[in-house]
Amino acid sequence: MQNLAPIALFVYNRPEHTRRTLNYLQKNLLADESRLFIFSDGPKTEADKAKVEQVRQLAGEVAGFKSVKLIERNQNLGLANSIISGVTKLVNEYEKVIVFEDDLLSSPYTLQYFNEALERYAKEDKVMHIGAYMYDLPNKKLPETFFYRATTSWGWATWARAWKDFEPNINQLISKFDKAKIHQFSIEGNMNFWKQMEQFKSGRNNSWAIRWYASVFLKNGLTLNPSHSLVHNIGHDGTGVHSNNEKTYYVQVAQKPVTTFPTDLKENQQAYQAIKQFLSKRKGTILQRGLRFVLQLRQKYLAQK
Repeated sequence: MQNLAPIALFVYNRPEHTRRTLNYLQKNLLADESRLFIFSDGPKTEADKAKVEQVRQLAGEVAGFKSVKLIERNQNLGLANSIISGVTKLVNEYEKVIVFEDDLLSSPYTLQYFNEALERYAKEDKVMHIGAYMYDLPNKKLPETFFYRATTSWGWATWARAWKDFEPNINQLISKFDKAKIHQFSIEGNMNFWKQMEQFKSGRNNSWAIRWYASVFLKNGLTLNPSHSLVHNIGHDGTGVHSNNEKTYYVQVAQKPVTTFPTDLKENQQAYQAIKQFLSKRKGTILQRGLRFVLQLRQKYLAQK
């Protein structure tokens, strides 16, 4: 496969997560033919400096790729600004990019999936995003890959032609939604996507991902996804910027290559219904939700001691 997409890896202050993410990436087919760009954000506080330096030392010793470039930020940009600037830089230079954060374990075939999909849909303007993560859906009869409306941020890829439509201004985005679009955007009220938009507007989160999804949604764009996840997020241990300690999104990563891709450029309704069902039941019963909430409070209390 020629003209492979560059890989952008965004890291901060989690050396063990970063080490595991890199270890799995190195085992990917096509890793040795791929350019890796590691974007290391600057420390936010004095307390973060030592861990940031550990991560940078680790990144500086990485091998197993065609090339490795470490981009060290002098100041703390924050995850959102770091990703936006890094993705913009690489798509401007290479026309496409594969994006990882520091807590994602990949299949040996994840890079192969990304690169084949990037090549296959390069000129299909309606396809704007390629995701590698997928929930552990109960429907095991779904096609190997499918189109869906929502973007996923745990391992993804895009093209310069799609990224140019990214709108970072939350007010511009919100102004284009009506009640019907909010309902569709939030998977018929089964996912808190609109709440995330409102939280960003009020300063309660700093998510690049919700603005990217909104940008794709408002362009009637499609996202490509595998029915069997090619990525597992290990950041749900309380260490992530937007992650709680929970097992709702745990998956077993696929250990075989993706061989089939959809030709019909429209959302797969069977997959949409399976995702909607998963999202509607993901939090469990009221008792299960209560127990999980108490556990999270306890873990936060212990972490602060």
